[in-house]
Amino acid sequence: MKKPVASSDKKLVTRCPFCSGGLSISRLACAACDTQIDSVLPIPPFFRLPPELQDFVMTFLRCQGKIRDVEKELGISYPTVCKRLDLVNELLGNNTAPRDKKAILEQLERGEISVSEATQLLKDHTA
Repeated sequence: MKKPVASSDKKLVTRCPFCSGGLSISRLACAACDTQIDSVLPIPPFFRLPPELQDFVMTFLRCQGKIRDVEKELGISYPTVCKRLDLVNELLGNNTAPRDKKAILEQLERGEISVSEATQLLKDHTA
């Protein structure tokens, strides 16, 4: 018997597992009446963030943007909170000056961003 997967364990896939191309949402369904709508919709920018940055944003919102509270809840320093906010803004397209590949790799080396964050930045950099 197949074990049901909790909805919190499911993650939205945003890149094709075969060619790494961007995916889109093509069907919406109502769980109550089984109505289905076929369309092509872009994946919202928040869901294109790596899961750990999605969690960071949710923590930031839960803390009502109070960086000191985010520091305490996540056990990270003020500069790390600020760097993650910069990274979220960059990945969401809110920064005007994108980082070059070398700067991304240097941040990864210093432990300021995770491997998945660096991967996402590098993918966006080449797109």
